[in-house]
Amino acid sequence: MAAAPVWSVDPRTGKQREQVAVEATAEEVDEAVRAARDAAPALADRTVRAAFLRTAADLLEEAGDHLVEAADAETALGPVRLTGELARTCYQLRSFAGIVDEGAFLGVVIDHPDDSATPPVPDLRRYKIPLGVVAVYSASNFPFAFSVPGGDTASALAAGCPVVVKAHPDHPGTSELVASVLRRAAQRHGVPEGVVGLVHGFDAGVELVEHPLVAGAGFTGSIRGGRALFDAAAARPVPIPFHGELGSLNPVVVTEAAAAERGEEIGTGLAGSMTLGVGQFCVKPGLVLAPEGAGGDRLVKSLTDAVSNTGSGVLLDHRMRDNFVAGVRERAELPDVDAPVTPGAGGEHTVSAGFLTVPAARLAAEGAHDLLLEECFGPVTVVARYADDAEITAVLSRLPGNLTATVQLSSREAAGESGRGAELLAELTPLAGRVLVDGWPTGVAVAPAQHHGGPYPATTSTSTSVGGTAVERWLRPVAYQNTPEALLPPELRDANPLGLPRRLDGRLEH
Repeated sequence: MAAAPVWSVDPRTGKQREQVAVEATAEEVDEAVRAARDAAPALADRTVRAAFLRTAADLLEEAGDHLVEAADAETALGPVRLTGELARTCYQLRSFAGIVDEGAFLGVVIDHPDDSATPPVPDLRRYKIPLGVVAVYSASNFPFAFSVPGGDTASALAAGCPVVVKAHPDHPGTSELVASVLRRAAQRHGVPEGVVGLVHGFDAGVELVEHPLVAGAGFTGSIRGGRALFDAAAARPVPIPFHGELGSLNPVVVTEAAAAERGEEIGTGLAGSMTLGVGQFCVKPGLVLAPEGAGGDRLVKSLTDAVSNTGSGVLLDHRMRDNFVAGVRERAELPDVDAPVTPGAGGEHTVSAGFLTVPAARLAAEGAHDLLLEECFGPVTVVARYADDAEITAVLSRLPGNLTATVQLSSREAAGESGRGAELLAELTPLAGRVLVDGWPTGVAVAPAQHHGGPYPATTSTSTSVGGTAVERWLRPVAYQNTPEALLPPELRDANPLGLPRRLDGRLEH
């Protein structure tokens, strides 16, 4: 049987643009994984790794206009958005290069022998080593930042792990172009081009997670797809860590005092956040708890005006468009659900933004309205109007894990004068990996303190996929006991020839 073609499709028209590849067979997946495994020794030198990452950023910038044009043709995300995303991606690559240079991520700990301890302590030296080949599953909504050159790839390479990327079918042409850039960067530093493998096709994605030489996986996508791969990773004869980002509702709580103080401002901010990128951000606020009464009414009026002035947009593909139209229709037909601005089909190839309202009491108990507590990908949010604080607590208690949770407070509450701000933070913290006060969750800064993850189903592990600590996903610790100096890795020798930060006999050295 001939291999299935992989087409680049224009989401603005639904028409095929060009064939860019064919779906990988099991044999081709095996070849890609083995080539990645064979490239691993070239990443052993941290100086080479850091230089590779910086060159990758440089070459991506040089090809920027071409890459943005290709990505826009396949995603309809627009040149402005994509240019910013590519810049973010290059910054992330350089940030990981700096982390590699510093070396603190290796977690070097040395304990010299201590016979006076109970029990006695032998000579112990611990650090972290790369897992091996990492499978990366690209996201649909970020053709750069969460795809071939994105955080999973950058952090894995920083850890010393080669990658094989399963391209997303929404931007296969962009994936091929970016992979070629990364391979050119690798070759400039003597790293085999197999260090970044690329495969296409659903079956190839399954073959990849099941391959015995794959030692870990990173995924960004749907709950259904991510859970299937997560289960496959766990069911292997040798299970592997699977770091998946699956889905998130990203709840927002607006206090009564905040709505009274600045309801119009909150409504406008919410509109901007929920429609950003045609509602295709993983941290889009999908559920907003707003008070009944005058303050909440002003918020809804402001939200109505802002969303009504938002033009229709193109989703990443027509399957997503159909799912969005069907999803909002099903939600809008539930009892006591209103649509001040009706979301749905904006045209043959577009969707229109909107939002739904519902009494919070409908969400406080199990039933048909549970559908409103599930993510709906696209430019829609649900505003649940609550009567009192007890209804807030009741709804929050029914939510699954999330990437983010946000609270909008009044100035007095933010200053800690009423205690209500602290109470809500305590309720929201167990629900999410990032808790925001008086802001909006869209936008994930690349920073050392960032955490992009959360309780299941937001993610399948406690790790982050954004920020410097993302590198820790692809490492495992190993300790050497009573090992002669000449046999120790350079990182663990007393003389510290590499100048690494370390903890020596309980003292932190820089």
